Amino acid sequence: MILKNYQFHYSFNGNPGKPLILFLHGFMGNSHEFDEAILLLSDEFYCLTVDLPGHGETKVLSGDECYTMPNTAHAIINLLDNLNITKCFLVGYSMGGRLALYLTLHFPHRFPKVVLESASPGLLTEAERVERVKRDEQIARKLERSIDRNDFATFLANWYSQTIFGTIKNHPQFQSLIEVRLQNNSIELAKSLRFMGTGCQPSLWEKLKENMNLLLLLAGEYDEKFIEINTEMTKICEFCQLKIVSHSGHNIHFENVKIFIESIKEFFVVALFKTK
Repeated sequence: MILKNYQFHYSFNGNPGKPLILFLHGFMGNSHEFDEAILLLSDEFYCLTVDLPGHGETKVLSGDECYTMPNTAHAIINLLDNLNITKCFLVGYSMGGRLALYLTLHFPHRFPKVVLESASPGLLTEAERVERVKRDEQIARKLERSIDRNDFATFLANWYSQTIFGTIKNHPQFQSLIEVRLQNNSIELAKSLRFMGTGCQPSLWEKLKENMNLLLLLAGEYDEKFIEINTEMTKICEFCQLKIVSHSGHNIHFENVKIFIESIKEFFVVALFKTK
């Protein structure tokens, strides 16, 4: 669908008569990120997936400002409006989780219940953001040099060696995950990282304190960094609940899809917790 500045690629799967869930993928993913999970949800939910700017088949038709979180969020709202979707559930993973939180805090009436998988409200201080922007710029340059498939594959192997991903490389389907990532354009990914990376996104910590939407935070047991971040989120927002998922690192829906699905079903069907 062509909207102002964007040509979005998206797809619907599942039962049109059931509640709708919008899924937002992570960095280097695409609209197929949640295919296995959606297959298991298709009887009870109607699922919408979209390629975010810089990923998959979505095309940005204007300048680099279109990759920023605020502009991407408004573009997603425009997409939902054009699809006549006024309200839906929301699931976001990592980068998509940061975007999902931004959408929830700025358009709370659109997303009554939200699942944030391995996500954060961004960085709290200006010093942290400046340092992260420098680091992301280095990674973006590596991506721009990884035009060749073999170079890109090497980049991905190094990327998944990060501590937050735990033992993901031992997963029997890990090579399939790499193949999906290789479908992306590394130049476009570099733009996404530069303009919607953690360092340059608006910090959402203060705004999170005002949130009144129900948020289920999922963090993998091997992902100590995001367990710590999500624990802090629960301390400042009484409408957040943290669930630590066993046998998982950062990418829970890939490593432990069974628990991921069970968590989504329970949360969207009934409220799992009461506010204090």
